[in-house]
Amino acid sequence: MSHIITPSTPEHEIEARNAQMFGNLKERLDFYRSEIQYETSILANRTDAYLAAQSFLVIAFVSAMGNLNPEWGKMFTMIVPAFLALLGVLSSLNAWPGIRAAYKIIDHWQLKQSHLLRSQPMMGLMYDETPLFSEAETSRVGHKKSLLFSLRTPWIFLGFWVLLGAYAVYIQVA
Repeated sequence: MSHIITPSTPEHEIEARNAQMFGNLKERLDFYRSEIQYETSILANRTDAYLAAQSFLVIAFVSAMGNLNPEWGKMFTMIVPAFLALLGVLSSLNAWPGIRAAYKIIDHWQLKQSHLLRSQPMMGLMYDETPLFSEAETSRVGHKKSLLFSLRTPWIFLGFWVLLGAYAVYIQVA
């Protein structure tokens, strides 16, 4: 029979359920670490795909701005770069939720790992009494700093595209 665990559930019942799910503390730690690694690779893949798309948009934008065709070049350089800048803004706004979601999941598993290591001090000690994980690896500040590049990139490119789009329209109108 299944039971729902609530805040009023006795600690010994929670521990019994955890023991059923995870054979021991090392298995739980390994599970948390594998989830962190899996989500980090997802975040890295999303960031890589986003940066690749942005680099192609930048190349297309620069090529469109360099159009020197005397017949249709003026109209082309007025419309296409602005459209590409709008596409860059939209792709940045669309990339943000996926990157943010992966970050939140990593934060969740990192928090669970930190709680495990803090609640079970022997879990983090090796034979020579040296911590297995340093405070920088398990602290919330440490892992948040390591993920800042992925979190900031969409916003940086969003600002970049707004400025480039405004500049492209300005130099054509002025």
